[in-house]
Amino acid sequence: MTAILQITDTHIVAEGVLVSGKLDTGAALKRLVSRLCSIHDQIGPVDAVLVSGDLSDDGTAESYERFKALVAPLGLPLHIIPGNHDAREPMRAAFTEQLPGNGPLNWHVQVGNVHMIGLDTLVEGHRHGTLTHETLTYLRNALIRANGAPVLLALHHPPFPSGIKFMDDIGLTNRGAIKQAVSGYSGKMHIVCGHIHSMMLTSIAGHLAISAPSPNSTFEYDQRADAPVGFFTQEDGCLLHRWNDGFQTVRIGPVAGAGPYSF
Repeated sequence: MTAILQITDTHIVAEGVLVSGKLDTGAALKRLVSRLCSIHDQIGPVDAVLVSGDLSDDGTAESYERFKALVAPLGLPLHIIPGNHDAREPMRAAFTEQLPGNGPLNWHVQVGNVHMIGLDTLVEGHRHGTLTHETLTYLRNALIRANGAPVLLALHHPPFPSGIKFMDDIGLTNRGAIKQAVSGYSGKMHIVCGHIHSMMLTSIAGHLAISAPSPNSTFEYDQRADAPVGFFTQEDGCLLHRWNDGFQTVRIGPVAGAGPYSF
């Protein structure tokens, strides 16, 4: 049994600062971490935390240190990838024990029975994401090393269209490249991402792709070309990916309602 928590789009800034003048992202993450700690016995042992980008909202060293302090109560190994709000070098400096010393922030680790592969889609100075030739080569080689074992493949920008135009306009520029890269993998694979602050599921080359919710905000599903551009102040939770002769993904909400009541 292997269990990996996925948290995404925390958008941490300095204490006392509100993101876009509205969101206390630090408080929202603190509430989610407290919730996860309180239900530890319910969800069972967890092996690691995957953070699928936009840890920071401004890419500052201070924001990464605050992020680490906020998630420290989980007491779990962290595996992180950058999002479009992150900054590669400050992130590398803050997580030197996990991230490569130079180049793209790509990595491949084995957690229990699962091979976790993290891909860097960051195009610094822009909001869209791209899988460079170097990163795609890294992915192909990592899948060769995984050799048919279960894979949890993570990137920030969704490798699929969300249907939300203003988010797809700043999405992954070469979605077809990842489809081609994973199409021949014979093992079980879940492809996970963030960026769109909501949970969506689709299929890519026969593998399930899932986006995770954000602890602090969401984007409304609105396919109209003239849909209002902006976020909603809705706090959500995270995902728990479990491997036990097959993948299971569970959404963990930020709060629990009253109950349980008998049927």
